Amino acid sequence: MKIIPALFLAAMPAAADAAPLVLDPAYTSHAVLQRGREIPVGGTAEPGSMVSVVFDGESHTAKADSKGRWQVTLSGREAGGPYVMKVSSSGKEQQLEDIMVGDVWLCSGQSNMEFTLRYATNAAFEVPYSTHPNLRLLNVPRQSSTTPRQRFSSPAAWQRSAPESAADFSAACYIMGRELQAQQKIPIGLIAASWGGSPIEEWISRDALQMLPRYGKDFTLLDEYIRDPAGAYATWTRLFRQWLGADATAPAEAAWRAVPNLQPWEQWGDPALATFDGVGHYRARVKLTAAQARQSAHIAIGTVDDMDVTRVNGKTVGSEQGWQKNRVYDVPTGVLKAGENSIEITVVDTGGGGGLWGEEARTLTLDDGTSLPLSGWRFAKGRTLRNGEAPPSFPWTGGSGRTTLFNGMIAPLHGYPLKGFAWYQGEANAHDAKGYAELMPLLIADWRKRFGASPFLMVQLANFGPLASAPSNDSWAQLRDVQRRVADADPQVGMASAVDIGQVADIHPTNKQDVGKRLALAARHIALGEDVEDRGPAPVSVTRTAKGIAVRFTHGPLKLVGGGSAIGFELCDAAGNCRFVNGELDGETILLPADPGAREVRYLWQASPIVNLYNAAELPATGFAMPIE
Repeated sequence: MKIIPALFLAAMPAAADAAPLVLDPAYTSHAVLQRGREIPVGGTAEPGSMVSVVFDGESHTAKADSKGRWQVTLSGREAGGPYVMKVSSSGKEQQLEDIMVGDVWLCSGQSNMEFTLRYATNAAFEVPYSTHPNLRLLNVPRQSSTTPRQRFSSPAAWQRSAPESAADFSAACYIMGRELQAQQKIPIGLIAASWGGSPIEEWISRDALQMLPRYGKDFTLLDEYIRDPAGAYATWTRLFRQWLGADATAPAEAAWRAVPNLQPWEQWGDPALATFDGVGHYRARVKLTAAQARQSAHIAIGTVDDMDVTRVNGKTVGSEQGWQKNRVYDVPTGVLKAGENSIEITVVDTGGGGGLWGEEARTLTLDDGTSLPLSGWRFAKGRTLRNGEAPPSFPWTGGSGRTTLFNGMIAPLHGYPLKGFAWYQGEANAHDAKGYAELMPLLIADWRKRFGASPFLMVQLANFGPLASAPSNDSWAQLRDVQRRVADADPQVGMASAVDIGQVADIHPTNKQDVGKRLALAARHIALGEDVEDRGPAPVSVTRTAKGIAVRFTHGPLKLVGGGSAIGFELCDAAGNCRFVNGELDGETILLPADPGAREVRYLWQASPIVNLYNAAELPATGFAMPIE
C-alpha cells in the first residue's frame, strides 16, 4: 500500500483523477478535533470507490459518490491524544499523526484580527516563549472567490505553537488561545481566517446575505461578472457614474488648494479633513508639444483610496475601485492637445484613509516612450457621505466585495466542528451602524448553522481618531453601540471591549495582549460556564430621580479610575443638541445633573473617548446612547 503525506494531498486540487484520495483541507497532522462533538471526516476519492477511516480503534467506511465526495462520522470524545488517523482507498493511504481532541476556535475579521504576533506589544518576549505543544495553529491562506470553494488556495496545515508558527499567527487569537490552554489544561486549536479592510458582508454566505433585499443588485452584478467580467465592469462603471451625478466634477465655486503631499488627505493636518469620508477633487497638469499631443498615451495616477473617475481634458479615461490598486488608464488619440493638458480625478472615500496616496510615479507616458510627470497638484473638498451612504462597489473583489471571503476561506472548512468563534471587525462598516445592526446577527446565525457552535465572541472597536472637545454623533460610537446591543440581546454572544486600549493615530493598535485576554474571559464565561466577570459596566436603565438623572449599570461593582467624577457623559435634548456633563458615583449608579430638557444620555460617544469608569475586574464601561425614562 502506498502511503502519501497528508499535507501534500490536502493541498492538491479536488479533481478525482488528479488526486485519488484527498481529505478536506482542515484535516492534517497535528490537528485538534472538537471534544464532545461528532466529527465529520470527508474528502474526495475515485468516484464509486470505498474509503476506510480508522481513528482510535473506531472504523468507518463510505462510498465516494459520482463526484468523488465521501464522508464518515466519528463519535465524540473527551479531550486527549495524541491519536493517529488512517484513511485508505483503492490501495492508497493517508496517515495523520499527532491528532489531539480539545476545543477549537475560529478567529476571523479584518486587519486587527489579522495583525500578527511578531508586531504586537511585547513580541520580543511572546514570540520566543510561544512553544506550547498543546496549542495548535491553522492559518487559512487568503482566497476570494465568486463561488464556494472546496479547498484552500495554497498548502496549509496545523502546527504546534512555536516561535516559527506563532510569529505570523493572529496575535489576538493566539493570546486568547494561550490563556485558555493555560487555564483548561487541554488541547486548544485555533483557526485564523482574516483579511485586512474587509467588510462584514464578505464573510456571510450568499444564502444568508441575499435574505436582505438591499443586496439584490450586488448579486445581480456578481452573476453578470461570473458570466461576463468585462460586461460587469462596464455595468459598474455606469452605475458608479450615475451615483456620482453632479459630483463627478468639481463645482464652479470649489475652493482649490495646493496638495501638501500625495498621502491620504486625513494626514494633511487639516481638521476639516481629519475624519472626512466623501468626495474629493484633484487637478494636475502636463504640457505637451504639438507632436506629442498627436499621440495616444497612458496615464498612471498611482493608488487611490477608494474609487475614482479620471478625466483628461474633460474626457473620462477610466474608473476603478480598490485602495491598493495602482491605476493606469489608456488615453486615446485625439484626447491630448498642444500646450497645457488638464488632469482631473474625482475620488470617493468610503472610510479610513482617502484620496491619492503612495510613492508611485504619477505620469503621462506617450506611445513613443516619453514619460512626463503630472505636476501642479491641487485639491478641492467635495460633499461628505451621509451616514450609511455607500456608492456602488465591485461585489467580486476580494476584501471589499460580497461573500467572496466566505466562499474562499470559510467554505473550505466544510463545517469543521468548533467550540466557538472570535470576531474582530467593524472598522470597514463604521459608516453604516444601522446596516451593521442587521448584518452582525445575520453572520452569527449563518456561522452557527454551518459549524454547529453557539459561543460567539466579538471585540468592540478600539479607540481611534482625533480626541473630541465637543459632542458629535460619531460613527464609530454608533457602531460600538450596535456591538453592545447585539451582545446584550444574546446570552451566547460575548464582547471584549477595546475602547480603552487603542491608539488615537493608529487604526492598528499593537496592544493585542489585553484584547486576547478579554476574549479569553468571555470564552470562559460563555463557552465554559465559569463564574468569571467578562464584561465591563453596561447600562441597564436611565431614569429621572430626585437626585438627578440616574444611569444604572450591571457588571459592577463600579470603580472610578483616578477618583473624582465620571467623565464622557452627554445630555441631549429633543433636537439632538448635546453637552458634556460629569457624573457622580452612587453605588451601581452614576448620577448626572437634573435637566428637564434632556431626552437622551450618551456615554463615550466619540471616536477616541477617555474612559475612567471600570469595574473590579479592570474592564472598561461600554459606551451607549439611551433615552431617559
